[in-house]
Amino acid sequence: MNKASASSYLVENPKYSFLKELGLEKKNMGVFNGRWTGNGDIVTSVCPTDNTPIADIVQGNLNDYEDTINRLQTAWQTWADIPAPQRGEIVRQIGDALRQKKSALGQLVSLEMGKVLLEGEGEVQEYIDICDYATGLSRMIEGKVLPSERPGHALLEMWNPLGVIGIISAFNFPVAVYGWNNAIAMVCGNTMLWKGAPSTNLCSIAVIKIISSVLKKNELPEEICSLVCGGADIGSAMAKDTRLPLLSFTGSTNVGLQVAIEVQKRFGKCLLELGGNNAIIVSDDADLDMVIQSAVFACVGTAGQRCTTTRRLIVHEKVYNEVVERLKKAYTQIRVGDPINPCNLYGPMHNKQGVDSYLKTIEEAKKAGGKVEYGGKVMEGYSGNFVEPTIITGLSHDAEVVHRETFAPIVYILKTSSVDEAIKWNNEVKQGLSSSIFTQSLGNVFKWLGPKGSDCGIVNVNIPTSGAEIGGAFGGEKHTGGGRESGSDSWKQYMRRSTCTINYTKELPLAQGIKFE
Repeated sequence: MNKASASSYLVENPKYSFLKELGLEKKNMGVFNGRWTGNGDIVTSVCPTDNTPIADIVQGNLNDYEDTINRLQTAWQTWADIPAPQRGEIVRQIGDALRQKKSALGQLVSLEMGKVLLEGEGEVQEYIDICDYATGLSRMIEGKVLPSERPGHALLEMWNPLGVIGIISAFNFPVAVYGWNNAIAMVCGNTMLWKGAPSTNLCSIAVIKIISSVLKKNELPEEICSLVCGGADIGSAMAKDTRLPLLSFTGSTNVGLQVAIEVQKRFGKCLLELGGNNAIIVSDDADLDMVIQSAVFACVGTAGQRCTTTRRLIVHEKVYNEVVERLKKAYTQIRVGDPINPCNLYGPMHNKQGVDSYLKTIEEAKKAGGKVEYGGKVMEGYSGNFVEPTIITGLSHDAEVVHRETFAPIVYILKTSSVDEAIKWNNEVKQGLSSSIFTQSLGNVFKWLGPKGSDCGIVNVNIPTSGAEIGGAFGGEKHTGGGRESGSDSWKQYMRRSTCTINYTKELPLAQGIKFE
């Protein structure tokens, strides 16, 4: 939002002393490229719990962006020459610095984004975990030695850093998504420019302050990890900039498509983490205690604002009624309130636009024949963006509103007659991020995991669609974008591969037995 007219900012309230602990002030510079600056618009970060101002941020403009890119290119000359294990040591120290600030940073995530404290701290822990992972990876990035068909020749595969990369992250994970990219990209030898969501600028600034302190302590260029807070003009510049060989973008499918087009126009690389219309399938032999516990977390966690949130519950007709009634009962026990209060499990939507989308979608669902079994309204007695977690039944599996991702705590419960039918319904939406089946049948499990099973990037069994571990690759197919972040071999996306043939003889045989004489 624009600069607040209110005289009272939360950063000045002793109750929120953790903001000062993170180095935040009433007015914060939103550009870091070795020094803190900013010459763009002044915006105010607000708390979604009650829409009060937290602090002001001076964003960057295109001149700030240009200066930052130039500084990043210079910093890369130093960073790329440092051996990967030494880069890993720096990332290890970043992880330790995050540990020291975990409580404060987790509280900031809750305050600025709106997710409950256990999720805010969990997000910071995820960044810490990926730092540990990347530290080990720094000693294990491997090439290959391949057999050559020519005598006296060696055939190698080498990996080298891309250079300066761009990272654009979303409001729902204002720390962890950057962490996935940052830790892996650093050990791979890249420098990076980050543009976080404009509504979570304070999280971005706090993280960069932590990282820059580690770089400074090690007498390295602090601009290795740079930041430009800004709006669409900065994002557009990043998408079009040929000096960024890779742009990692997390956000909506519509914006991601435009980013991908711009990057492809210049033959750059895109790492896209976009939307999800995720389903849990409940077979007739499922453990319903596990189903209900998992569904509550997956449907209402982060107030339905995770890309992995369960939006469709596809339930076998034999257990359908029981699941609906038990889930409704479980929803009545969700503890709602200020997300910084560790007792609460459900906080506000991030902004008013999310509330409007929630209300509009519920009206569309009702017009299409849906029945609101639980929720469906803005919560009374709250000054912030609180809405009721909502359960809707009675809609067809292919209803337009069911097929459209709404970033809100709305779940559609669909009745199915078989697992085969449920798998088809799981796969018929445009997105392909996360999915799960609850069953005790090995046949169902391996059907679900096989070539005719779930077409998603995350295919779970007897666990929620949300809550991925960092050791596996995270991402999805189709309109989710196809990108992979975090673990497994996701590191390859931050590097370029070269095939190298070395002739160590005085002869010059050609491949395929060609004689060119």
